[in-house]
Amino acid sequence: MKTRSLSLAVAATAVAAAVIFALSATVLLGAAAAVVEHTFVVSQMNVRHLCKETLVTVVNGQLPGPAIEITEGDSVAVLLVNKSPYNITIHWHGVKQWLNCWADGVPMVTQRPILPNHNFTYMFNVIGHEGTLWWHAHVPFLRATLHGALIIRPRHGASSYPFPKPHREVPIIIGDWWELDLPQVGWNMKHGSFDFFASGSTINGKLGDLFNCSGVAEDNYVLDVEPGKTYLLRVINAGLFSEFYLKIAGHKFTVVAADAHYVSPYTTDVIAIAPGETVDALVVANAPPGRFYMVALPNQAPLPDTQTPEYTTRGMVQYSRNHSRSGANGAAALMSTHGAKEEEEEEGPSGDVAVAPEMPGHHDTITSFYFHSNLTSLHHPLVPQRVDEHLFIVLGLGSVCKHGRQSCKREDTNETILVATMNNISFQHPVATTPLLEAHYYHTGGRNAMEELPDQPPRVFNFTDLDLIPFGPKEMQLEPSSKATVVRRFRHGAVVDMVFQSTAMLQGDSNPMHLHGHDMFLLAEGLGNYDAAKDMTRFNLVNPPVKNTVLVPNLGWAAIRFVANNPGVWFMHCHYEFHLVMGMAAVFIVEDGTTADTSLPPPPVDFATCFGNCDNVLPYELHLENMKGEHNSI
Repeated sequence: MKTRSLSLAVAATAVAAAVIFALSATVLLGAAAAVVEHTFVVSQMNVRHLCKETLVTVVNGQLPGPAIEITEGDSVAVLLVNKSPYNITIHWHGVKQWLNCWADGVPMVTQRPILPNHNFTYMFNVIGHEGTLWWHAHVPFLRATLHGALIIRPRHGASSYPFPKPHREVPIIIGDWWELDLPQVGWNMKHGSFDFFASGSTINGKLGDLFNCSGVAEDNYVLDVEPGKTYLLRVINAGLFSEFYLKIAGHKFTVVAADAHYVSPYTTDVIAIAPGETVDALVVANAPPGRFYMVALPNQAPLPDTQTPEYTTRGMVQYSRNHSRSGANGAAALMSTHGAKEEEEEEGPSGDVAVAPEMPGHHDTITSFYFHSNLTSLHHPLVPQRVDEHLFIVLGLGSVCKHGRQSCKREDTNETILVATMNNISFQHPVATTPLLEAHYYHTGGRNAMEELPDQPPRVFNFTDLDLIPFGPKEMQLEPSSKATVVRRFRHGAVVDMVFQSTAMLQGDSNPMHLHGHDMFLLAEGLGNYDAAKDMTRFNLVNPPVKNTVLVPNLGWAAIRFVANNPGVWFMHCHYEFHLVMGMAAVFIVEDGTTADTSLPPPPVDFATCFGNCDNVLPYELHLENMKGEHNSI
């Protein structure tokens, strides 16, 4: 809907329009579908942590933001009222937005940003998902505080879960705590300055007792449980920089879903979850009554990779006091059962004893590889056997010359800016006032300003050679990159295979790759360099997990398949925020099919289109300048 000045009349009009849309969708979906309405007021408030007041941008005064709870098949209408000083969009992460790309929420890709003191109504249907998705801002770095859960239950109620009905369902959102001006951090990283880090990690907005203010421990997130009951944890990684390991002392998880698709039940004592991913897991409260730490530990690649500050956080699982004698006795019983090597007693801030889990090592990346490799679909999805297009996408870092120069000195000089790339091209938003989706739909040009994402990298080399991580003569030959509005067009219905290859180019990170508007079959993953001759034989074409975010392992690869059957303009990008602002992204354009139900409908009646009169609309880069405020030129 059109962005406009705030007023009660305008808000009422927007909600009314949303209800009309939702009621229409309800008729199409059947009488059982409901209309779920929310109002999101984006504003700023002071939050105190670590002895310091920090001004943060939040929805409805909450951090994390409000959860949206729906039934599969429902329609959703969210009126967003922007009372913050920043331009805002909201992305509904994992929602396919079937024939509804207009609501995907990517600034200047699918819509104009919602300006301060304006509002916008997002309207969409949720079909084909059950489980946990989430929503978040899709402007640089603000998703650190603008995010929340999107919970989708089956149409026939909890009794139709393909697992025992849980006693309680609990969102567990792992995030970051920043004491910095987040849009400023995003601008700095985009322009080559990277020494900015969070001050801590959180579980459901709580820093936990590993952090303190003048010796007084920060509050823990506390989950109260009853002995013998089963709890469904809906785990979301909303962090910007890190994959996390999640463990609960004395308990095991049964993983039952990932990215809102059911998986074959998988029992483990640790969950590995990258930014953008969701995991649903059952936990049975079957330990001796007591207090047990829930720990989220970030991992990172070992040396010679650059080491950055990353923080472990923890909450608490505690058995209800009316069901237990004492926390200390329960902990002692657990120790005698499980042994001191697996669990350790710790004295909590209040002097009572709690049990802490033994965590994977900070540099342990293989546990993540095994966790993700063990996921398979519960139901056998229909995986297309015929493939129309093959892409080999190399993910890494490189550099471009400053100020648009064609040549410059490389190897960590002040003449270059470090960028993140897909096949040596770093994504750059077009210098235009019209979003790419609108330009595509109305055929208003812009193709000359775009560059096609190539099928493969310009050079083949040993992608996982550790000698490429530090600056030096070997990496310097591969470092030169380019910036462009990089796109790839697909015929409607095309079946596409993509292999993502992580590299050692100036870093050895994993890469959580997120595709908007489509799900991906994760066919296989491996460590080292992808070898088509042997690795294609490992493709799981029977029950691969269905994902919207695929973690490409550290110095490894992941092979996915998707069907380009949702017409529109869709973002594909790494969900590490530093990689995204540095340009590890591309736009996938799916063409219309031959029928009305395979073609993108026109935008909603009062959608903010330009229609040739864009005098008052700023290009994306100038929107970033406005968000950031005053800055020094680089």
